Amino acid sequence: MDSNHDFWTGRRVLVTGGCGFIGSHLVDRLLDLGTRVTVLDAYNSTSSHGFLEGRREPELDVRLGDVADPFLVRDLSAGIDTVFHLAALIGIPYSYVAPAHYVRTNVDGTIAVLEGARAEGVRRVVHTSTSEIYGSAQYRPIDEEHPSVAQSPYAATKVAADQLAGSYFRSFDTPVTTLRPFNTYGPRQSMRAVLPTLMAQALFSDRIVVGALDPVRDMNFVDDTVAGFLGLGEAEGVEGEVYNVGSGVGRTVAEMLDEIKDVVGVDKPVHQDASRVRPQKSEVMALVCDYAKAESAFGYAPRVEFRVGLERLREYVSQCGPVAPTAYHV
Repeated sequence: MDSNHDFWTGRRVLVTGGCGFIGSHLVDRLLDLGTRVTVLDAYNSTSSHGFLEGRREPELDVRLGDVADPFLVRDLSAGIDTVFHLAALIGIPYSYVAPAHYVRTNVDGTIAVLEGARAEGVRRVVHTSTSEIYGSAQYRPIDEEHPSVAQSPYAATKVAADQLAGSYFRSFDTPVTTLRPFNTYGPRQSMRAVLPTLMAQALFSDRIVVGALDPVRDMNFVDDTVAGFLGLGEAEGVEGEVYNVGSGVGRTVAEMLDEIKDVVGVDKPVHQDASRVRPQKSEVMALVCDYAKAESAFGYAPRVEFRVGLERLREYVSQCGPVAPTAYHV
């Protein structure tokens, strides 16, 4: 699935959460396509632009603030053609500590985006969901009709945000559609995620420490997730709908670890540590994507094979070195 350069050239796009992992890759691709991009990301005391730090293109405008501030979001939505709404708190353990913080950012932030788009006549809002809303798979692969079973406060706030997005289409004809990525991986991903931390240990440690080995995940390379965002941003007749995007392949953590060791060329001892296991009852045991609906609607299909993606992740983590990954922004 190739993005339409002619479609995006000259359009004005707002990306919330654009300084983060997936958001920054999306911004990179939009700029390549000739788009004028405004980014809204979280204000911080160092005024850091995260993974967009140092970018000074005239087509890029990075604003730091609060996505739940309706006045700011409406102001940034004026004259915008497409909003890609990625801003969210995503760390599952922290959602047990500060659930109200997640409600403010993930739920109130989504309302602010929807209201801003509604008031300013935005052509399309692409709202970001998560496969975590499904809970452990009741059947595999998981399609969009699978029940929502939030197993963490984080997942619950994303269910609420998804329902708000759908309700704004049904209630106000707000042109919003929802992309539901399964697990995305690749360069710039936080070291709290399973693949970067295992890769860093395979490269730099004398042993590999891991939590649960049996959960099954559908790992999708970041370029393929970004292609899903762009395809949904371009497609006709998708308002009010939800679309899964993923690789369609499930692997256990143990299988992914074996592949990482092979890609790095090491056979280091593996130690399981209970402190790395997710909070009790929050572990989603299996997530495997059925992306047939997205394939039919806008030609989505994953292109980057898992091993190729791991090789690209290896090169990135190798360049960061054994210390730099602790400074990841998201």
